[in-house]
Amino acid sequence: MKKSGILNPQLSRVIAETGHTDMLVVTDAGLPIPQEIERVDLSLTAGKPAFLDVLKEVIAEVEVEKIILAEETEKISPEMYQAILALFPGIPVEVMPHTQFKEKTKEAKAAIRSGEFTPYANIILVAGVVY
Repeated sequence: MKKSGILNPQLSRVIAETGHTDMLVVTDAGLPIPQEIERVDLSLTAGKPAFLDVLKEVIAEVEVEKIILAEETEKISPEMYQAILALFPGIPVEVMPHTQFKEKTKEAKAAIRSGEFTPYANIILVAGVVY
């Protein structure tokens, strides 16, 4: 039995298969996930698991070289926006309109869906390298 790190076998596999410049999306409960990418649905009930809890576990295992956010996150959910930025000191941030963000998700390797009900609690992680 695995005793630490991410226990979900699908998510663990997706992370292990992620390479440099691959994109992973961590989403709230409402973001439409494109049919053409893999969906790792962790949602259980409203707010569970929380977006930030999922994000923290993912970034503990993935090297991130850049993040992408929707500009609406800062306007509509400023506390969430600041909490996200606090997790990525020194990492470049790209901001785009939500409609463009949704289009960009089609390029991702996978989307990891949380149970978060905070509007615009979504992020695209661009994988880096550890060396």
